[in-house]
Amino acid sequence: MKAVIFAGGFGTRLSEETALRPKPMVEIGDRPILHHIMEMYAAHGITDFVVLGGYKVGFIKDYFLNFHWQKSDFTIDLATGEILWSDKQPLPWKVTVLDTGVDTMTGGRLKRARDVIGQETFCLTYGDGVSDVDITALVEFHKKSGAKATVTAVSPPGRFGVLGLSSETDRVQAFREKDSVDVGLINGGFFVCEPDVFDLVDDDTTVWEQEPMNRLVEAGALAAYRHQGFWQAMDTVRDRQVLEAAYAKGAPWLKGGK
Repeated sequence: MKAVIFAGGFGTRLSEETALRPKPMVEIGDRPILHHIMEMYAAHGITDFVVLGGYKVGFIKDYFLNFHWQKSDFTIDLATGEILWSDKQPLPWKVTVLDTGVDTMTGGRLKRARDVIGQETFCLTYGDGVSDVDITALVEFHKKSGAKATVTAVSPPGRFGVLGLSSETDRVQAFREKDSVDVGLINGGFFVCEPDVFDLVDDDTTVWEQEPMNRLVEAGALAAYRHQGFWQAMDTVRDRQVLEAAYAKGAPWLKGGK
């Protein structure tokens, strides 16, 4: 199974950092938040990643192209140029980085990756949030639900796209973008999707959180996996400070998995 990660937005609310680099490359501790997200999935055995880049995608490409020599000790023979790497436990990850366009919206980014993602169930999330959600249980829940997509519903400190859930089932009955008076469960990302969702995206201007998700709701095909544990997105400098503090105390998002 692939984990697909939105990583192409401008990150304007974190402009102090994103003027120079894309938000997924902003560090928490000693590595970018994008890397932390990948570690979350890898802890559950998902190590095939598709990164949907756009704004300053070169930073993401450089990170993975140079990953081996940046993270490993080595011995070099200056006479011959031969390099002996001392990395005894390289990460067994496969990472595909796609330039999906600077101005492409989230839905458009996803559809541009259709051929790479393929015709199998896949995970989908944002490149700026971490959680201790049990991804193994999330995938199992999705498969049992029979839905075309499952979204993780969380109770965050902030306000994001709001989910209206049925009291009797796990189907989403309404979805709308954030509102200043909204409270309760929200879209926490960490989706599991069937390839059918590609057909819900019209073009590059389609926002995943609008037409596609509302079409899923109208069809009764969007399930919600309720998560009561740790969840934090990085939208502002304060959010980054919260994540840095959590990382210093042990990074709760890295404690799950197999």
